[in-house]
This record gives sequence, C-alpha cells and structure tokens, in this order.
Amino acid sequence: MLIDFHTHSSASDGELSPGDLLARARERGIRAFAITDHDTVGGYLAVRDSALDNTMTLVSGVEFSCRWSGVTVHIVGLGMEVEHPAMQEGLDRLAGARLERAAKIGARLEKLGFAGALAGAEAEAGDSQLGRPHFAAWMVAQGHVGDFNEAFDKYLGQGKTGDVKAFWPELEEVTRWIVDAGGTAIIAHPLKYKFTRTKLQRLVLDFKQAGGSALELVNGRQNPEQTATLRRLALECDLAVSAGSDFHRDSSFGPDLGVEFRAPEGLDCVSRRFLPAGGAA
Repeated sequence: MLIDFHTHSSASDGELSPGDLLARARERGIRAFAITDHDTVGGYLAVRDSALDNTMTLVSGVEFSCRWSGVTVHIVGLGMEVEHPAMQEGLDRLAGARLERAAKIGARLEKLGFAGALAGAEAEAGDSQLGRPHFAAWMVAQGHVGDFNEAFDKYLGQGKTGDVKAFWPELEEVTRWIVDAGGTAIIAHPLKYKFTRTKLQRLVLDFKQAGGSALELVNGRQNPEQTATLRRLALECDLAVSAGSDFHRDSSFGPDLGVEFRAPEGLDCVSRRFLPAGGAA
C-alpha cells in the first residue's frame, strides 16, 4: 500500500500548489497522505475541505524546525488539531522565527552587495512560508547566480553566509506543541543529521521524554542498509515508524510521491492511527 507522510507544497518550499500536490497523490493511488510544509499548516488547510472522499485519508501535517544540542533538527507532526492553542502558539513562534531569520539573511546578503535581497525574497515567497529557497529564486531571477545549486553552494547552504539557524525553538517545545494538540511527533530523516550512533540515541531519548513516539524509517531515496540501521534503532528505543518521500518537486534526482510501505515485524506504523481498521500498513 502506498502512503506518504512527508511532502511539501508551495505553501513552504515545494513546487506544486497544495491542490496539485493532492491531485498528484490521488493519481498515484496513495491511501494515506500528509502535506508537511515547513513550519506552516497552510498547505493542509488549503485542501482540507476538498479531500473528503473514501479513496484517501488526508492527515494534518507539519514539519517543524527546532534546535537540539546546538544542531537544527526537524520534527514532523501528524494528526494534530491545527486550531489547538498549543499548535497555534507553535505556528506563531515559528512564523516569527522565520521572519527574524530572513531579515538577518537579507542583511548579510546586502553586505555582500546583493541590494534588495529581503524584499526580493518576500516577493518570491508571496503567501508561502519565507525561507532560503525564496532568496535563491530571487538571486537566480536577478542574474546573481546561474541556478539554485549555485545560490546554495556559494551563499545559502550549510556554513555559508545565509545559513542562519539561531532562532529556532528547542526540541522539547516543538515536540510538546504537537503532542498537546493531539498529534504524533516523528523525528524526520534521522540519518541526515550525520550523528554518531551515541548522539542519535541521545536525541531519541530526549525526544521520547518530551512525548515523541516515532521516527521516519523511510525518507526519500534511501538504501537498504540505512533502512536496516533505522529499524534497529526503532526496535531498541521502542519507537513507532513512519515513511515519506520528502517530495518537493519533480526531479530526476529526487523521489516521487508515495512510499510502498509495510512496517517490519515488531514495529508499529503510525499509519495505523489514521487508517480504518484493517487498512493499515
């Protein structure tokens, strides 16, 4: 069965509108689906009322940015009551953090000679959640760089001038926002942080203490060895598992929508919390 609990629309840094993303998921035959835009539920809200049929279960979703042990990590939330006060507090905090970060990125780029960077990125973002991809899009449109890759390689990627992370809330706060709003908190793409095994286990322990209960066993294009590593971690730490493509746009290098997924023996899949009895992965 195809599921996908990690996708992005144009409400954050994805290419497809929420409606087009939902339509693509239906075309693919995905049974359980979530739009998990960065720090906003705008994508989910845009399609929530149009997704009422018996072919797919649409789950509320978000991917929150946060800090843990001096590093930025991402926590996916699924099945939250998006109007819950805890969720609204979190969304407001993250929106403010992104605006503050964008102002700092803009100021840094201005010092490098890129006048009007912040206003340009805001224009590119429109109603979307403002982020580094919008600065990249503006730089490409202005002819400052040849493409997105160059923008990130030179100015916006990890360790570069525009890599500003200081404003995210702590892991414990973000996890509790999700759980208090009735949702399931999931560690997104655990291997992308390149932690040692010991540090990854510490992350999981702190995450569980805050109320988190799952990790992404499959995220995007992942090899069997990586999946086996995460399976062992989930078993050792008594975590449920989730799966998602982390789809942003059509790309020969990126994943397509939908993950054919069944939880390995001994592990609970979060889809069971959202699908009708007998239909879970």
